[in-house]
Amino acid sequence: MHKIILRLAGLCGMLLASLALACHAHAAALTYPLTSEGVDSRYDYDWAVLRAALEKTVSAFGAFEQRHSAAAMSPSRVVQEMATPSGRINIFVRASSPELEAQFLPIRLPVDRGLLGYRLLLIRQSDRARFAQVKSAADLRPLRAGVGQGWVDSAILQHAGISVVEGSNYAGLFAMLAAGRFDFFSRSADEALRELSERHDAFPQMEIEPTLLLHYPLPRYFFLRRDAEGAQLARRIEAGMEMMIRDGSLHALLLRYKGDIIARAAMTQRRVIRLPNPRLTPQTPLARGELWFDPLTGK
Repeated sequence: MHKIILRLAGLCGMLLASLALACHAHAAALTYPLTSEGVDSRYDYDWAVLRAALEKTVSAFGAFEQRHSAAAMSPSRVVQEMATPSGRINIFVRASSPELEAQFLPIRLPVDRGLLGYRLLLIRQSDRARFAQVKSAADLRPLRAGVGQGWVDSAILQHAGISVVEGSNYAGLFAMLAAGRFDFFSRSADEALRELSERHDAFPQMEIEPTLLLHYPLPRYFFLRRDAEGAQLARRIEAGMEMMIRDGSLHALLLRYKGDIIARAAMTQRRVIRLPNPRLTPQTPLARGELWFDPLTGK
């Protein structure tokens, strides 16, 4: 009898081990792009949202693994990897465009609740007096804006009649501003303050223009491949984010990562210049007020 019990115990142990391995083998695996090997904290919040959404859905969808790619990737490389079925990543986050929404599977819930559309201007200190005279979009037209290659900001600014100078990589845009290649760099409020702090020593003459706030609707979505795996992952992430929206944890996470920066940006004390976004798709959920944060009201 003792031997039978030991044998049964051994079989149970093997079964449990096999089940554990099976669960691990079928855990949802998400690999997102490492975007820079240097200073770059732009995406910390986004991947925290992803992890929280996945954790919310463990009971319904099972275990998961979340990791970044082994190698840094440029924005164009991210798209190439995602367009390849065997690519090294299977999710990325970016300001939306019709092309991205057609090529990949968007989760149409703004990851940062629309904060990306509230823009401060990085300028050279020597140009502060020029910008103090800006009262409208028309006043910005003699000035040149810097944007990254392929960024959706280009179409928005050009639609408003503002000249655009594109840079081939993110880090180089700060050097281009310092060198006078363009006059301002439109950045979301949280990006501008963080970037100014991170790059103060390298570019001591760069500052945040103190009086202006641009606003244009600019949803930032998670994107996945348009295949069976992507559809399953999208269902899970969307379910988790909807739970976070309902229970307030998405807003709480936003404030945890960005609340101090939102306060420091003093957006309510700035002159707001609103620009339309001609690149929004009809599916953009503008009617769902609970998805969007307005830093001018704090709601």
